Amino acid sequence: MSYFERNFAKMQDIAADLFAHPELGYKEFYTKSRVEDFIHDVTPETEIHYFSTTGMRVNLNTGQKMTLAFVAELDAVKVPGHFQADPETGAAHACGHFTQVTTALSLYGYLTEDKRYQYYDFNFAFIFVPAEEFIDLEYRQSLIDEGVITYMGGKPEAMKLGVFDDVDFAMCVHTIGGAEEKLVEINCDLAGFLYKHYRFEGKASHAGWDPFSGVNAYSMSTLFNTGLGLMRQQLREDVYVRINPVIDHGNFSTNVIPDEVQVGSDLRTVDVEYMKVVAERMDKVAKGAAYALEGKVQIQTQMGYLPFVQARYLSNFVREAFQAQDTIPHWLEDRGAVAAAGDIGDLSYMIPSIQISYGGFTGTIHGNDLRMVDEPFVLQEFPEFLVSVLDQMNGRIDPDQLYRRSYDDYATYIQSIVHEGETHEE
Repeated sequence: MSYFERNFAKMQDIAADLFAHPELGYKEFYTKSRVEDFIHDVTPETEIHYFSTTGMRVNLNTGQKMTLAFVAELDAVKVPGHFQADPETGAAHACGHFTQVTTALSLYGYLTEDKRYQYYDFNFAFIFVPAEEFIDLEYRQSLIDEGVITYMGGKPEAMKLGVFDDVDFAMCVHTIGGAEEKLVEINCDLAGFLYKHYRFEGKASHAGWDPFSGVNAYSMSTLFNTGLGLMRQQLREDVYVRINPVIDHGNFSTNVIPDEVQVGSDLRTVDVEYMKVVAERMDKVAKGAAYALEGKVQIQTQMGYLPFVQARYLSNFVREAFQAQDTIPHWLEDRGAVAAAGDIGDLSYMIPSIQISYGGFTGTIHGNDLRMVDEPFVLQEFPEFLVSVLDQMNGRIDPDQLYRRSYDDYATYIQSIVHEGETHEE
């Protein structure tokens, strides 16, 4: 009986427990404790290195020249309508991250049993990262204001702290929503995004007695949203541009002309240069809406995540592992890109990274119905498959096929995208 068969019930227990205890980014304290318990149970003497409130790194180091990071995301997304949502926070594991954690723990347990990791020609770093989902931004901003963190996303924060400095290549996994079958996918790139804040400012007055003296900030936001809708016709379709404006703050009362309304919108695309072009167009629409209705707008640009370009060289080993097995019947690698985003894109700017996707779930990603339906595949067969990927990599990674950029390179690049991201007034 294989390690994964013997430990299937344990993984079931952990997965069910994490699914029932979803937590938002930088607050994953319960999830952190479950990871700690598992690591200390199987390797009591192992030192856990902590970062960014809940982040953890565990090293399996035998002095090899290269190091592989297996990265798992700890956080949940905010979906209050999900059947397993936390009633107080609205957090729910509607993105499947809880099975990233179980997969990482399965691999860790396998590699440490009989010290199997010593048979590989690369070291292992298991990195459990907080805050992949770009949500709960007011709380994260408070952490930034207090100097606790610098970045909204957990991987950029870990990069800044040097967590990945000695890592040569990285592997992550992610579920595919609605794919119930046994399925593995590679080479699906992701979009990057900016986050735009538009604060429209008008003048309050009595909506019934004296609306003539007011300047309606809500009307400006409506005109702005209309302008964005009309602008969509002129946006390129080949680079997956997505914008989703929502009112995230405002002073509202039915008998008062609103004097302040803030619209927040992400701007997604796989093309960074075109991202800059669309951002400038969005700013022009906002300024025009404010000017037309005799108000003002303040604009702030915040970097989200970079586009994720999968390391095709590393994906070749995943393909070879799939071709050598007969347990998983379905394979996908021709999707190209999708407009979803993740901070794995930021990590891929620094080092070659791949994200292997897997089925076994029903429902919609980030929807109120996502759940695991094939536990044997997700908790046993898929981790076994990842071992075969590691085996394919063993002794065959060509260092000349890898690249490395520093954190300073990354920070400079981010600044070049946002450049004039500070507040503007019109």
